[in-house]
Amino acid sequence: MTGVVHPVPAWVPNEPPVVDWQGHALDCEGCENLALRDTGKCQPGHACVFDRYAKRIDRFFRWNPERANDYLEHPYFEVRAVASRSADVFRLVGLMHDPDETVRLHVALRLPQRLLAELRHDPDREVRIRVAQRLEVNHLIEMADDPDYFVRKLVAERLPIALLPKLARDPDREVRLVVARRLEVPALLALLNDPEVDIRRTLVARLPVGLLAEMARDPAWEVRWELAQRADDALLRRLLLDEEPEVREAARVRLATLETETRHG
Repeated sequence: MTGVVHPVPAWVPNEPPVVDWQGHALDCEGCENLALRDTGKCQPGHACVFDRYAKRIDRFFRWNPERANDYLEHPYFEVRAVASRSADVFRLVGLMHDPDETVRLHVALRLPQRLLAELRHDPDREVRIRVAQRLEVNHLIEMADDPDYFVRKLVAERLPIALLPKLARDPDREVRLVVARRLEVPALLALLNDPEVDIRRTLVARLPVGLLAEMARDPAWEVRWELAQRADDALLRRLLLDEEPEVREAARVRLATLETETRHG
């Protein structure tokens, strides 16, 4: 963007005051970036690395990405965080254990895989979420025991099928639901007696028809109703005797449909 003069914007109502990160008035005359004002690439109240407002810091680095490396050790976390977006990747190593989670979050978005794995146990869940989204699948298994359910859910969505049974007994319903939607038989049978109705309904929708008979004894009528949507002739006749009217009706309708299809070849 060398040589481009950015127009000075009109005052924007409700924007934060123009002060530095400690709340002091900005001193442009003594600023190390004073020369940038001549090209419009640094503007008080709009684009300034020393401003407290993150959007003005961000604008400064978007206009001057080559300056990012120089501010990775700035005392204000917003400056370090925004600078990390444009800094050389090899310079991000020093920010992997930054005391502020916002900085580590931005770093997790750019680190190469061999370094990203080191953040699998970061104390902040948002950082670990980003790691779980980006980490190569062969390194994900170690995050299957993460204390945060959402991290484990992301792991369940990305793990190779062969490693997924590890999460079939996860304490969280959302994680097991992802497992139920991805696992294949016979591993899928591990969820047959899951305490959550939605998970057992998912099993009914995915199990081979020949393995559905056991689900006819499920205590939840919703599961048995789901079963009536897929059951074969023999199982449907059992469901015609179900104690729940909705299940009996669903079985009757499907049985009539199957008989009609059979008559018409």
